Amino acid sequence: MPPEPSSHDGRQGDGSKGWIRVTASRHIVRVGLLMATAAILLGWVISHTQATFADGLRYIHRAERIERDGVWTNLASGIDHPLHPLAIAATHRLLGGHDPDSWQRAALTLSFACGVFLIVPVYLLTLELLGERSAWMACVLVMVNPIIGYIVVNVLSECTFLVPWMFGLWCAVRFLRDGRFIWLPPAVALSAAAYLTRPEGMLLAIALVLTLLVIPMLKSTHIHWPRWWAAMGFLMGGLLLLAGPYVALKGGLGTKPGIARVLGLAPGADALALEREKPVPEGQTTFERYATSGIRAIKAFRGAVTPPLFPFAILGILVAWWIPDRARSWLFLSIMLVASWAALTRLHAIAGYCTIRHGLVPGLILTLAAAHGTTWLMGKISLPGRFLGLGQERFRPGPAVWALLIGLGIVVPNLRALGPLNPGPFEVYEQAGTWIAEHARNGEQILDLTDWTVFFSKRPGYVFADVYSAPADPTTRWVVVRKPHIDGHWHYSKVIRELIGDRRPVAVLPASADPRQVQIRVYDRLAPDTAIAGALGARRPEQASR
Repeated sequence: MPPEPSSHDGRQGDGSKGWIRVTASRHIVRVGLLMATAAILLGWVISHTQATFADGLRYIHRAERIERDGVWTNLASGIDHPLHPLAIAATHRLLGGHDPDSWQRAALTLSFACGVFLIVPVYLLTLELLGERSAWMACVLVMVNPIIGYIVVNVLSECTFLVPWMFGLWCAVRFLRDGRFIWLPPAVALSAAAYLTRPEGMLLAIALVLTLLVIPMLKSTHIHWPRWWAAMGFLMGGLLLLAGPYVALKGGLGTKPGIARVLGLAPGADALALEREKPVPEGQTTFERYATSGIRAIKAFRGAVTPPLFPFAILGILVAWWIPDRARSWLFLSIMLVASWAALTRLHAIAGYCTIRHGLVPGLILTLAAAHGTTWLMGKISLPGRFLGLGQERFRPGPAVWALLIGLGIVVPNLRALGPLNPGPFEVYEQAGTWIAEHARNGEQILDLTDWTVFFSKRPGYVFADVYSAPADPTTRWVVVRKPHIDGHWHYSKVIRELIGDRRPVAVLPASADPRQVQIRVYDRLAPDTAIAGALGARRPEQASR
């Protein structure tokens, strides 16, 4: 496969006039400054945000089993792919400790490090696709995207996934543009690493294969058939070699219910399934369901790139198509966007959910496009050669001014979702765990919809996944929830309301909280009406109910 025709080095410019040569040392300094800025921003987000999602705990539990029983014993266990819990276990071994706090700290450290290091592949990929000016802007937009802070705070597997995923995209784009086989092995290896972290990692390899199948049909690209066959053979063989053993060990491409349903390997979720955003309306046709799901997938795209940037992303894609020697690369990314939309549409239609974090893969691609759309607009309406726009006795906003305005437009609305300074994302769950450990007696079951409270209490109990079965157990005494669990529109919220009845919580932790902070409520099913105890030293429920 020969390289696409080019009259300049695309890694040195932005697809417009005025291309300049930038030294490698300048790129290194710039990436270093961007990573330092990302570390500061993520540190601020962590200190002002509390965890609200429990999926990260599932990875911690598996990491505990890996450290206790060994890697090979647990490689195929669980529904999740292994690299994220393996990385947590390795980080925990490095940091040390034996209590729940040490595992939470290891997972958060890993997620933070991955969030900072993500800047490197984002910069490289944007530099390759869209040029120098768009590269730093893309890193800024990724840094201020609230979904990145959300996955870091909640120690989700997307943190570990995005690093090999973005590096894999970069290598694939380099291969498609240059046609040099030196980029294909790392693209295959990183694709396998992304897949071994999350099942959607397979999308990178699928999109690359589809691109190789389509490019012979386009007049704008040239193909040398012997090299095409060699590339296709190496790609398929490499994937079988790297990911095949795990697929054989698991007995399929993935055992997570969502991916199995998307692939048609498992039936759709029940109409009232716990994971559904809302029950399936009676009489809804298949066409109506998929139409609704398609719109929901587009909303996930828009949310993942942040709504203010979505128009810039569309503009960036349209402008990028005019950049010379990028036909194969944008064909590849377009296939990936379409495949992502189709997969998310089916996920929502079959499994009943599709959140912003599920749109991260297309969201990051669209963020790069938004960076290009932004810099293109800045170049059209800014004063040339003036970073601030000052000169010639007039002021026209320069790139720095536009970056500041766009950054404020994205950051300021999201400040409302951030709480005040807190000791840590999991502090409230540690308090609730201590309360439960002090008050729950042996033989008394706990239903914890936060999952984290039981983890920090070091006691067995029912968790969110057991919300439908736990009420049938007569020993279920303690119910641990957040207010949205009770007030929500979900079907399980009705189950919780029926379970606690008109009882008042016996503990509210913390007693007074900012509306943006997490607050834990503990209910005692044996107490018909008890006063609120708002601190760890509150009266025992047995005393309060006398």
